[in-house]
Amino acid sequence: MKKNIYHTLAIFCLTAVLFACQDKKSGNESESVPAEENLVRMTSAQYVSAKLVIGKITNKEMSAVIRVKGKVDVPPQKMLSVSVPMGGYLQSTRLLPGMRVEKGEVIAKVTGEQYIQLQQDYLMAKEKVKLLEQDFKRQRELAQSQSTSEKTLQQVTAEFNAQQVLVQSLYQKLTLAGFTPESITKDNISSGISVRSSITGYVTAVHVNIGKYLNPSDVLFEIISTDDIHLALTVFEKDIPFLRIGQPVNAYTNEQPNQKYRCNILLIGRQIADNRSVEVHCHFQRESAHLFPGTYMNAEIMVRNQAATVVPDEAIVQYNNKNYLFVPSDSLMFSMREVQTGISENGYTVVTGAAISPETKVVVKGSYTLLMMLKNKQEE
Repeated sequence: MKKNIYHTLAIFCLTAVLFACQDKKSGNESESVPAEENLVRMTSAQYVSAKLVIGKITNKEMSAVIRVKGKVDVPPQKMLSVSVPMGGYLQSTRLLPGMRVEKGEVIAKVTGEQYIQLQQDYLMAKEKVKLLEQDFKRQRELAQSQSTSEKTLQQVTAEFNAQQVLVQSLYQKLTLAGFTPESITKDNISSGISVRSSITGYVTAVHVNIGKYLNPSDVLFEIISTDDIHLALTVFEKDIPFLRIGQPVNAYTNEQPNQKYRCNILLIGRQIADNRSVEVHCHFQRESAHLFPGTYMNAEIMVRNQAATVVPDEAIVQYNNKNYLFVPSDSLMFSMREVQTGISENGYTVVTGAAISPETKVVVKGSYTLLMMLKNKQEE
């Protein structure tokens, strides 16, 4: 009997101990609070060892240089694609890529039966309009003396007007083809046209050869005028607020970094591309024979003095391709807050972001120590 009582008491005690351990474990789990992802807590010893320096985000006059890249470009009105409106066979040309041509210079001769036919139609239409004009005047006089009907005068008038329209139409076609209609007579009908350049510039491409048949849609030559080249720069979104029309720019090539070309901002693009940038067009102050369209260049945009929110450079840390500042929550707790950075000058960088404002206290020295502690905590 005693044996059974002792056995029962032992089981009861063991069960009570197990329940007590389980309750203690559950209580400890409910009291633990998971650490926030961007918070770092230091001990007093760690704080002294890290030698952190706390400062404030301040306003400061900033004047700096924005360094960007771009290339020499030509406006569309200075680029010429040469074609012929009526097609034909290329009879002659002397052009080669790189050659200079003057405005109005003959750059090719094109022949074809359609040019002969057009001149013939024009001359015949002119002769017919003369006959119709005489008939119109005669019928008008007869109508005034009531020697002919009004209907006959109307028919003659309609024919005369229609022929005048035809002559004017053929006149415009001849002009478009490159002829001077006033100089065309029955004794000087030409078998082709002379193609002239409408701009002064340099030949960049030749797409034809002698004897080739040319369609109106074919491009024979490409010519670029270099008297109005400009510099097209790619400026990223964060630097756009610092740009203005007329702003000075220094440009240079990789091959000759000491040779500076002075420019001024002429146009600022109004559409942000997929890579978060805009195109900025700059005008060269002086022409240079050493710059060619398509030449890649580096540029330094001079930013004027202006007030901005800044922090020391070493206050900013980079993590996962983003920029952050550490803000003290209390004497030993620090939170990491994302910011956007701007221009830098004399050890200070412009920062913006919803999580900060002027007079916000931040860690200005020792930020990377906090970043390492945060990384180690996340890896545990």
